[in-house]
Amino acid sequence: MTFEEILDQAIAMLQRRGRLTYSTLKRQFQLDDAALDDLTEQLLYAHPQVVEDAGRGVVWTGETAGAPTAPPPPAQPLPSGPLRAPQAVPPPQAAPLPAPAPPREAERRQLTVLFCDVVGSTALSAQLDPEDLREVMRAYQRTCAEVIEGFDGYIAQYLGDGLLVYFGYPQAHEDDAQRAVRAGLGMVEAMGTLNTQLAQEQGVRLAVRLGIHTGLVVVGEMGGGSRQEQLALGETPNVAARIQGLAAPDTVLVSTATYRLIAGFFACQDLGTPTLKGVTEPVPVYQILGESAAQSRLDVAAATGLTPLVGREAEVTLLRERWAQSTERLGQVVLLSGEAGIGKSRLVHVLTERVVAKGALRLTLRCSPYHTNSAFYPVIDHLQRLTQGHRDEPPEARLAILEQALQTAGLPLGETVPLLAALLSLPVPEQYPPLPLSPQRQKQRTQEALVAWLLAETVQQPVLAVWEDLHWADPSTLELLGLLLDQVPTTRLLLVLTCRPEFQPPWAPRSYVTPLALSRLTRHQVEAMVVGVTGGRPCPPRWCGRSWPKPTAFRSLSKSW
Repeated sequence: MTFEEILDQAIAMLQRRGRLTYSTLKRQFQLDDAALDDLTEQLLYAHPQVVEDAGRGVVWTGETAGAPTAPPPPAQPLPSGPLRAPQAVPPPQAAPLPAPAPPREAERRQLTVLFCDVVGSTALSAQLDPEDLREVMRAYQRTCAEVIEGFDGYIAQYLGDGLLVYFGYPQAHEDDAQRAVRAGLGMVEAMGTLNTQLAQEQGVRLAVRLGIHTGLVVVGEMGGGSRQEQLALGETPNVAARIQGLAAPDTVLVSTATYRLIAGFFACQDLGTPTLKGVTEPVPVYQILGESAAQSRLDVAAATGLTPLVGREAEVTLLRERWAQSTERLGQVVLLSGEAGIGKSRLVHVLTERVVAKGALRLTLRCSPYHTNSAFYPVIDHLQRLTQGHRDEPPEARLAILEQALQTAGLPLGETVPLLAALLSLPVPEQYPPLPLSPQRQKQRTQEALVAWLLAETVQQPVLAVWEDLHWADPSTLELLGLLLDQVPTTRLLLVLTCRPEFQPPWAPRSYVTPLALSRLTRHQVEAMVVGVTGGRPCPPRWCGRSWPKPTAFRSLSKSW
């Protein structure tokens, strides 16, 4: 190693560490006394930032190096003979610092904001030790966060015992208001399970109240220094917080803006127009009592009556032809695809009316965006509705309904009841011995039992089975459909599968599977639809001539016609 290399490395070490002893320099670079004297002299002469420290070493008084340098290579003995005079060395060039990331631009959005608060938190803090209170609050936050994440909500802030949650940010959904209300009901329900645990461990019980409001906000970074948060500004979060203050323990209240978006999907009670502090305009408030029987927007629209179907004559004819074939033991499958809101369910509704009018059996199973990872969710939901009867029906009564349905279908109870009861989380009576099956084998036997049940129905009468929204189907449900498709050709079954264009069927093409893709309506068809909506009144001027909007502007209306 040359003297110049030793000098450069010594300067780098000194900048990093701030001070070095002479013994450290000797050991690091394997210097003898003469070489150490030459190195020290050069350091003190060529670098004014280096000063001697009481004869023990040297100190760097300038700015220290910000980034660590690479470790020096192993030292080599100095060459014999006189040391060469050092040459001027340009200072090392520091790497340019990366440019800071530009802040995210604020966005103007419509959000549904949920505000949740614990009732009586002040009294709770006086009752519990601070460490116990912390554990209780953390359990409450974890419980709520699990429910919120299940509906794709975004927790913007933890405000002590309060939660500020956005639905529609950062990811917007077509049903954010519904997601917020379902999350609110789920949080209230989850508190029941949590309270059982807290009563045993801490001797306390938590109650929550929730307020929900929908409106325009501006979402962007707020804060200073190292703390930045994505917060929504505007009246919407304030109204949600004020509505929450009106709620009774373990209840969910919504504003009229949210109510308009969820009407029909939930049973609600009108609470009038209470005064909200700081809010100038009156805000009607509703209490959510629970979910209604409606499962889709079409169910909600059907309650007030549907106008005639427009522009789908060819598709209706094809569906009726496939139904006629299936009644002759030539089972058929129709894969009905189309964009959201383009009218898939409305088209199926027309066929369903015809099937029901002829006395045939119609089954509807719906996949859900909230249960994409729940095995057999559409089947479980259908069976629960089949066996539930009244809301307060005990498990024993539900099991009796299941037994009666399986017996009517002619299926062996000893083999099918334990499987389907386990699927519905119902207790199995002692007369049914447990089946010694592995989890994988039990899943296969459950799929076989479900297929056998449906096929048994087709022996007695033609069956229309509609599976809605396969783009949200879980893998187990798709496996079940694959088994069912293999049995369709020799049955009196028409299987209608609806999906969005992004869904890719996992099964191979079959001759009895008819793909049917819905295209957008033409301008004249949209005109006819608007006339049906307006009762024959002329179109508004902004919809006439060149300013007429594209048919996609009315896509969300097509489910009602």
